[in-house]
Amino acid sequence: MSNQHINIGVIGAGRIGKIHAENIATRIPGARLAAVADVNLNSARELGARFQVPLIAADCQEILKDTSIAAVAICSSSETHAQLIEDASAAGKHIFCEKPIDLKVERIKRALVAAQKAGVKLQIGFNRRFDPTFARAREFVASGKVGEVHLVRVTSRDPAPPPLEYAKQSGGLFLDMTIHDFDMVRFLTGSEVVEVFATGAALVEPDLKRLGDVDTCVVTLRLQNGAMAVIDNSRRAVYGYDQRAEVFGTHGMIEVGNPVPDAHRHLDETGEHSAKLQTFFIDRYADAYRAEMQSFVDCLRLDRPPAVSGMDGLLATMIGLAAGNSLAANRPVTLDPSELRGVS
Repeated sequence: MSNQHINIGVIGAGRIGKIHAENIATRIPGARLAAVADVNLNSARELGARFQVPLIAADCQEILKDTSIAAVAICSSSETHAQLIEDASAAGKHIFCEKPIDLKVERIKRALVAAQKAGVKLQIGFNRRFDPTFARAREFVASGKVGEVHLVRVTSRDPAPPPLEYAKQSGGLFLDMTIHDFDMVRFLTGSEVVEVFATGAALVEPDLKRLGDVDTCVVTLRLQNGAMAVIDNSRRAVYGYDQRAEVFGTHGMIEVGNPVPDAHRHLDETGEHSAKLQTFFIDRYADAYRAEMQSFVDCLRLDRPPAVSGMDGLLATMIGLAAGNSLAANRPVTLDPSELRGVS
């Protein structure tokens, strides 16, 4: 595929589908937005019209049947992901899929096996790996500049909670929000999680307790290399979208802070003032969304493995499920990554 544009169809014309569609159409060299499908045909038509997309459909099977389309970006609702991976694999399409693959481990495994047997590439949408500052932190750790890693701290706090209707079908805080942080711990350290202990409460939105969910949590992880990690999450940070990380080791530490729209400092008699944090994840991770899709296209053009594999998606989900079990039982839960041999 190295000398031709790669035709990509986007399945799902919601918020994340619009981001990926725009990037494919306007910002990704070597890619072409060839199709948009959504069960809400009007949404598909509206998005497709923006970029003069030749194929617009309510049924994604029309994309899968089109032999000119080499790959799909699955951006539909979470409960459809695993089946669409299987369908796209059967159609011989390479796959970019938003997280989570599914909320059940066995269902995820079946989807990964389908992609493996079909010989198609599968990349999972953990966009934070492609954020320049987080990627730089990983480089420092991998090069040994931090030394032997002892402690990792990750903070992730949203400006406002999602609607309750969304929360009902999201899989809960650990599989919807903290899953990114579980992946970030694995990414930053290069080590697997072997023990999870989670505590949490519904402090922002009390109705979440009725759904068996929480909006505020602290999760402690023990890693295979002996290091420890602590994640804290909140669904409401009144000051903005708060995304930070720190890796501490024998040679020092690397820290990732929050970018701001500009770096001014204003001092007056009331104190020191600066720009507010960004308040929307799309703004905070705009570069990361573009970079992850470029990485997917490059892996197709250069025939190399995807930067974020289906196994990465499975492992993050397993940690999320373990966190939910830990919260319910109020005790640590162990994980054994070696049980996944034979799954890719």
